[in-house]
Amino acid sequence: MSHLGYMEKLLDGVEVEWRALGSVLVRTKGTNITAGRMKVLHKEHAPLKIFAGGKTVAFVEFKDIPEKDVNRKPSIIVKSRGVIGFEYYSKPFSHKNEMWSYHSINNDINIKYVYYYLKTKESYFQGLASRMQMPQIATPDTDKLPIPIPPISVQAEIVRILDTFTELTAELTAELTAELTARQQQYEYYRDELLTFEEGEVEWKELGEVCESISSGKNKIKSELGLYPVFGSTGIIGRTDTKVYEKEQILVARVGANAGRVNIATGEYDVSDNTLIVQNKDSIVLKFLYYYLVYINLNRFTKGAGQPLLTAGQLKKMLIPTPPIAEQKRIVSILDKFDALTTSLTEGLPREIELRQQQYEYYRDLLLSFPKPEVVAHD
Repeated sequence: MSHLGYMEKLLDGVEVEWRALGSVLVRTKGTNITAGRMKVLHKEHAPLKIFAGGKTVAFVEFKDIPEKDVNRKPSIIVKSRGVIGFEYYSKPFSHKNEMWSYHSINNDINIKYVYYYLKTKESYFQGLASRMQMPQIATPDTDKLPIPIPPISVQAEIVRILDTFTELTAELTAELTAELTARQQQYEYYRDELLTFEEGEVEWKELGEVCESISSGKNKIKSELGLYPVFGSTGIIGRTDTKVYEKEQILVARVGANAGRVNIATGEYDVSDNTLIVQNKDSIVLKFLYYYLVYINLNRFTKGAGQPLLTAGQLKKMLIPTPPIAEQKRIVSILDKFDALTTSLTEGLPREIELRQQQYEYYRDLLLSFPKPEVVAHD
């Protein structure tokens, strides 16, 4: 049975009443507490959660908050300032007094059903909030919102479906993250094994000896226009109409927080003046050298606390292992495969999670789409 057919059957013949949110739920105030006070009172694993704006929370003891300000009912917390949104919480809690929350004392209202409906309206409330200098909404904004109220059995079924989707989405995210972590650990293990050499096992040479040149780039242009990319300390930082290089080379960030970061540039490009260009000789495979420089973490060789710096002279004197070319190529082949797998997972994970979230929101919105009323009842 299709999802739509299932919901049509579920709603067949039932009446959906529309009421103002404030007329069917109980709105509660928060507690008079500052962010500084929350920080002072916070204790890991304390039983009472205090909500502030955004994702700011604190856990405190019950004695730290007046009993009248403690909410012990499953509730919807309204994030009313800054980042506007709704959060469901079923354990004892309180929140800063510029926020408010709702709970139900009506047996015909499932509070979590209302929460799921409000999540579909977050963009609406964010639009309201954006009209203010500091994004914020007021209690009438939520109190007056019309909400659909199908029979309690239908509310419960919608909650069951969306709880299941939420759980499945969380499980998938955890599985994908665990898979990525496992592959990264596996990659690091084999990389360490392949790039660790015992004394006497290989010949060691200074980097300057196995390179044609190690020099700084010259480009100072940071235009967004141009035919060719300009590589800098973080990757491509701009574009230019002047092509200087057209061969594969290793780039090392020379100065700043990213000093020591290693990239490979290919195609037609230019290089900024805050980046060192490392061009190998035939005696060493470029990709092998790249993997080794990443492995040893060049950032730890930088000098200067305020503005870390890595010079061409430092690089030239670094000792580099030089196993036979055939062995270098074998190592590169193995690391390329691990790198491709890890990169695929790293890039694919956020997209996969995003697709699952979009799927969840699609079904949530479908479940919570009811015919609009002509008149909304107010008490």
